[in-house]
Amino acid sequence: MADFLFLMHGDGAPIDDAAWGPYFASIRAAGAFDGGSAIGAGECVRKSGPVPPIAAQLTGYIRVSANDLVTARRWLAGNPVYEAGGTIEIRELPRG
Repeated sequence: MADFLFLMHGDGAPIDDAAWGPYFASIRAAGAFDGGSAIGAGECVRKSGPVPPIAAQLTGYIRVSANDLVTARRWLAGNPVYEAGGTIEIRELPRG
């Protein structure tokens, strides 16, 4: 089993906040949900050199467990950002 992040971009249609409850219930019931949150304001920092701007398009993340990327992608069904036409970046979390 691997862990994946769904990085949600704020580039879709407006989201129906009521749709989050059923979506989270479905991935929890399947045992795939492993946390998540909206992402607020922040900043990029580095010890020296020019600092890039924050990735303003990222609005939230969800961590899921799945056997592989194909299986993780199935958990997008019902995601309010995805269903509204927004972009979701899927990233595998490597294990040490």
